[in-house]
Amino acid sequence: MNDLIRLDGVAFAYDAARPVLAGIDFALRPGERVGLIGANGAGKTTLLHLMVGLVAPTAGRIVAFGRERRTEADFHEVRARAGLLFQDADDQLFCPTVGEDVAFGPLNLGKTRAEARAIVAETLDAVGLAGFEDRVTHKLSGGQKRLVSLAAVLAMRPEALLLDEPTNALDEGARGRLLDILAGLTQAMVVISHDPEVLDRLATRSVRLEAGVLNG
Repeated sequence: MNDLIRLDGVAFAYDAARPVLAGIDFALRPGERVGLIGANGAGKTTLLHLMVGLVAPTAGRIVAFGRERRTEADFHEVRARAGLLFQDADDQLFCPTVGEDVAFGPLNLGKTRAEARAIVAETLDAVGLAGFEDRVTHKLSGGQKRLVSLAAVLAMRPEALLLDEPTNALDEGARGRLLDILAGLTQAMVVISHDPEVLDRLATRSVRLEAGVLNG
């Protein structure tokens, strides 16, 4: 079975004297859901950012969807096929309305405006926000913003999801609703979470990041 994303000996440091990651080997396979655990500051978010090229490794190889990825241009396709859900929804949402935020990805993939509108309607309905197209994004609740940010990712029709603390700062109702949606998706996932219930619901296996290396 071909790996969707594979890291071979990947290292990274913001400061050469203090490496964050030291020779990471990891593979995400189709249908697999991997819980990524570790202490705050261990480098979990950095690892997700490496997978989609938001930062560049200081050593090692990143292979995604059958090709080694090195340059910024190489990662454009990866970001369409591996959807990254940021820990803070406000970092993901930047358009005035919900519909514009969710349509942004499909339009960038070359969809017509009519096609994008259909994708927006279908995706919002799938996350329980049918009819929210004209709502002002910054006026939504925290839970609604999280669902809109997920819809913006799902509208790209990704093959994999990289979820950074998806239930962070949500109340119980919003948290449960989001978990139900994520549990019903078919995409492969890497899920960062400190919440045992999230990992129990979503992960098929877990790996721990500690002292710059992965275990498990």
